Amino acid sequence: MEKKSFASDNYSGVHPKIMEALIECNVGHAKAYGEDRYTKKAIEKFKQIFGQEIYVDFLYNGTGANTVALDAMTESFQSVICPEQAHINTYEVGAPTKFTGCPMIGIKASDTGGKLKVERVRDYLKISTGSMHHSQPRVISITQPTEVGSVYTLKEIEEIADFAHENGLLLHMDGARIFNAAESLGVGLKEMTKDLGVDVLSFGGTKNGMMFGEAVVFFNTKLAENFTHRKKQCTQLNSKMRYITAQFTALLEDGLGFKNAKQSNNMAKLLAESVSDIPGVEMTNEVEANTVYAILPKEIIPDLQEKYFFYVWDIVRSEVRWVTSFDITEEDVMDFAEQIRSTLEKIKKAA
Repeated sequence: MEKKSFASDNYSGVHPKIMEALIECNVGHAKAYGEDRYTKKAIEKFKQIFGQEIYVDFLYNGTGANTVALDAMTESFQSVICPEQAHINTYEVGAPTKFTGCPMIGIKASDTGGKLKVERVRDYLKISTGSMHHSQPRVISITQPTEVGSVYTLKEIEEIADFAHENGLLLHMDGARIFNAAESLGVGLKEMTKDLGVDVLSFGGTKNGMMFGEAVVFFNTKLAENFTHRKKQCTQLNSKMRYITAQFTALLEDGLGFKNAKQSNNMAKLLAESVSDIPGVEMTNEVEANTVYAILPKEIIPDLQEKYFFYVWDIVRSEVRWVTSFDITEEDVMDFAEQIRSTLEKIKKAA
């Protein structure tokens, strides 16, 4: 059996209740391309959460969700403004630009906890808006939580939404870890998105216990016109849709999504507390969701990765990223912390 890791919540298995939902829907035949009863039930679940006046559709993965959402929000001569570290700008191998034709405009956010600041967007608008030589800003995209684990407050999201709309822009939220953010803030999903003025939400499932599958939720439903055709063009139309949507129904029932997120968030906080007093470990972020960043002595990293794999975030600084998932336990965290202590001691003795 593969050992657990702190590399990514994509490494985790499928939550048992979601696996049960997959097994239950794997009986007999069902209409294809979202015409099945499982998809209809999932759509109703989303409407119970966000209200009846929404449009929701389902895709394979996060890059697909972001790409097709942004494609629906833009014309090819326009641009998407985002923090410089945004997933759409750094980890989607140019997919949003390839399919939309729009450049991703990365705004400096490394000194603001990964959060986009309105004043910096305003400065960019002064340069580009109205110029025939520049792509025209159309969308502001924020990630909640951010790529570095910080969580936008409700006030911060509302400020960005108001600014976007005042300037004729739209607001997209990349919610790959949407439940982690909402659980961290102690708020509902609608309260953190639709109620604040978000126009389109990429709604994550894979990182929170699902096998695969994401959703795109349109609060500004005018933007959803022809979405199915866009989804097909981007190769994100799943013929056997029930295998995505049955999972979402399970995730949205009985608060499972929040329960999973609470576990992963709590384990991240426990991990930070457990290693923060270890000599040689320097914490570099305040843990608000399920990611922990720390600087480690370079020489101990390979040995630790053999025991519990994780990624080096910044090679120059020897900064690592640890991500906790719903199936990480207190025992896992304490053992990992002990591995860090013992590995450091071994290195010191050998020196």
